[in-house]
Amino acid sequence: MRFNARVACAAGLVAVTLGVASCGTSNSATDAGSSGDRATLTLYNAQHEDLMKLMVADFTKATGIKVNMRNGEDFELGNQIVQEGDASPADVFVTENSPAMTLVDSKGLFAKVDDATLAQVPPQFAPTDKGWVGFAARSTVFVYNAEQVKSAALPTSIMDLAGPEWKGKVGISAAGADFQAIVSAVLSLRGEPATVAWLKGLKDNAKVYQGNSAVMKAVNAGEVSGGVIYHYYWYKDQAESGANSSNVKQLFFGNQDPGAFLSISGAGVIKSSKHQGEAQQLVKYLNSAAGQKVLADSKALEYPIGNGATANPALKPLSELSPPTVDVTTLNGPKVVELMQQAGML
Repeated sequence: MRFNARVACAAGLVAVTLGVASCGTSNSATDAGSSGDRATLTLYNAQHEDLMKLMVADFTKATGIKVNMRNGEDFELGNQIVQEGDASPADVFVTENSPAMTLVDSKGLFAKVDDATLAQVPPQFAPTDKGWVGFAARSTVFVYNAEQVKSAALPTSIMDLAGPEWKGKVGISAAGADFQAIVSAVLSLRGEPATVAWLKGLKDNAKVYQGNSAVMKAVNAGEVSGGVIYHYYWYKDQAESGANSSNVKQLFFGNQDPGAFLSISGAGVIKSSKHQGEAQQLVKYLNSAAGQKVLADSKALEYPIGNGATANPALKPLSELSPPTVDVTTLNGPKVVELMQQAGML
């Protein structure tokens, strides 16, 4: 998670309904290739830039279609597309988490994803209206300091973190789109009253940090006993030096708990794109066997979700995570921001 821009756009989830201009998108663009005379696509990219550079480069090598990347944050770019409307220069939109996809989809700005592309992933990884499709997943986890928290004291549900026994002991990145996606899952699965009560407890208990990495570092240093992040931050640090995770263990809640939520990275074709065929090819590539292999072989350590795709062997197998079943169309970003603001967390 790239935090600074997300802080600036924390209220961006509700910016569209309020008519507020979105935060500035990075002007940097990445040319992924220069072969042939095919159309050049503009990709609004809110996924990790290093991962998308790899995937886009392989796509260009295979097809000859060039891709320019405009990098930003989930709701920063989602709001921008909504504000640009039919005049948007974007051909494809890619996010880290799905609520920003739902925002754009709700405004009717996506073209339907080709059926052949949808068929490459299980049906739960795309909305029923076919507006966009998933290509990667990240699991919610509870990271904890192994010296401070014994197995018997671990929470059995993410909802437990609102209890008084966790006061001052929990770290979260409240302003980040990652954590807000997790809250959106709690809202979808448990309803508004339970979510409001949970947020109130977290407001009393949690220390707020700037990003998932900062949460993990705080847990490692013993500033807090535990924190809520996505799985790959721990795995990536372990694969490097382990300097920020040497005292940290991960708990996968499982049992269809809201704390076992799988956040889906989505991709969609912008309806106003002048290069519909090429844009559909890029989206299809992302969850194809070739694209999923690039993802799995990368250092991103996210889960590929394509049919038959195999994740990096360092990861806990996706089949063992037991996440809750969440209708991606119910992940309500603007409502989450409203509730978090009411709780004093934003």
